[in-house]
Amino acid sequence: MLLRARIVLPVSQPPIEDGAVLISANRIVAVRPWGEFSADERRDVTDLGEVILLPGLVNAHSHLDYTGMAGKISPQRTFTDWIQAIVSLKGSWTNQDFADSWRAGADMLLRNGTTTTGDVETIPELLPAVWQSTPLRVISFRELISLKGGQHADELVRRTVGECAALPDSSGRVGLSPHAPYTTTGELLQLAAHEARKRKWRLVTHVAESEDEFDMFVYKHGPLYEWLRHQRDMSDCGLGSPIHHLERNDFLGDNVLAVHVNYLWRDDAAVLERYKVSVVHCPRSHEYFKHLLFPRAELAAAGINICLGTDSLASVLKTLGKLPEMNLFEEMRTFSRKYSDVLPVSIIKMVTVNGALALGKQGQAGELTENTLADLIALPYSGPLGKAYEAVIQHQGSVAASMIDGNWAIEPPSA
Repeated sequence: MLLRARIVLPVSQPPIEDGAVLISANRIVAVRPWGEFSADERRDVTDLGEVILLPGLVNAHSHLDYTGMAGKISPQRTFTDWIQAIVSLKGSWTNQDFADSWRAGADMLLRNGTTTTGDVETIPELLPAVWQSTPLRVISFRELISLKGGQHADELVRRTVGECAALPDSSGRVGLSPHAPYTTTGELLQLAAHEARKRKWRLVTHVAESEDEFDMFVYKHGPLYEWLRHQRDMSDCGLGSPIHHLERNDFLGDNVLAVHVNYLWRDDAAVLERYKVSVVHCPRSHEYFKHLLFPRAELAAAGINICLGTDSLASVLKTLGKLPEMNLFEEMRTFSRKYSDVLPVSIIKMVTVNGALALGKQGQAGELTENTLADLIALPYSGPLGKAYEAVIQHQGSVAASMIDGNWAIEPPSA
C-alpha cells in the first residue's frame, strides 16, 4: 500500500512536500517524495489529498477508567481534598461504569489522533475484554496501592504480576504502576521495580505532583500528611523529596515514567537524568490544580526525556461549559500557550518520538521511518509546508484518517 499526501511529517526527519509512505503488512517500508517512487510502487496508491500525514500520537499517560468522571469533581481547595473526592466517587461506581468509561475514553483518543496510550488500570477485571474493544495500542499499567489494612506488599505484587503475565497477548501490553510515594510502602516500590526489570516491563508512578505531597515528604506536615498519618507508616517522611524517596527504594531506572514532577527539590532533576527516567507532563491537569509552573526548563537542561499525557478527565476543566475530551491536541495547545519559546516541532515530538521512548516503543511508534509500525494519522491541511508543524498543534476536530498496525482504524474518504 502506498499513501500519498500533500505533506508528510516523519517527525524524526524533515517534512516532505508531496510525499508518500510505502507500507507492507504492518510496517513502513519507505518514506520519500512522491516522484521518487517507481511506477511499480505506485500501482496500489491511496491519494489522501490535501492532508498532513504524520505518526499516530503517543499518549504517555491516561486513566481511561475515569473518562466518565469528566466535570464531576470541581476544583478543590487542596490536592488532598481532590484525592478524597475522587476516592469517594470511585466508591460509588460499578465495574460496568468503569468499563463504559474506559471504552468512551478509548473512542475519544482514537478520533483525536492517538494510536498508542499508556493507561493506568485500576479495575483489573476489565482486562483483556476492553483491549478487544478498541484498535488502540494500549499498554495497561496495573495500579498498586499499599496502605494499612490492605494486602501485604509481597502478596500484592506477586498476585498482580501473575495476573498480568497470564493475560493473552500480554507481551509489551502490561506494566506496573505503584500509584504514588504517598500511597505505597518502600517494600512495594522495591518489589515492583524488581519484577518490572526482570520482565522488561515499564513502570509508572505519580510523583512530585502536588505541594501537599512535597510538604509531606520534605517537611513531614501538611494536609496530605495529616490525612494519611493513620493509614500508612510515616517514618519515611521528613527525609527528602518524593524523587529521593523513589531513589532510596531502588525504584528509578530507564524503564520508569515519572508522571507530573511539578515540584523539584535541590538535585531532583540530576537524579532523574542519572537514571534516564522519562517525565510525563499533563498540561490540562496541571492547569486544573493551579500548580506552580512546571519545571520544564530545568528538566530539559538536565537532558530528560519529556513527553505529554492526557491524565484523566476527572482533573480537566470544562471549556465554555462543555465537558472535556481525551485529546492530545488540546494538551499540546495548552502547553504551547504556557511555553511560547518551545518550537512547534519540539512540542509534536513530545507526543510522538518522546512518548514512544518513554513507553519502550522507540523505533516502533511515534515516527514515520523505515521498519516502524504503520501507525499514522491524517489531518486536513492546504497551507504551506513551513506552517505544517504549527497546523498540527492547532488542529481541532476528529482526524481525517487513522491507521494502526497497517489497518485503517478510521478510513479516509478516498480509501
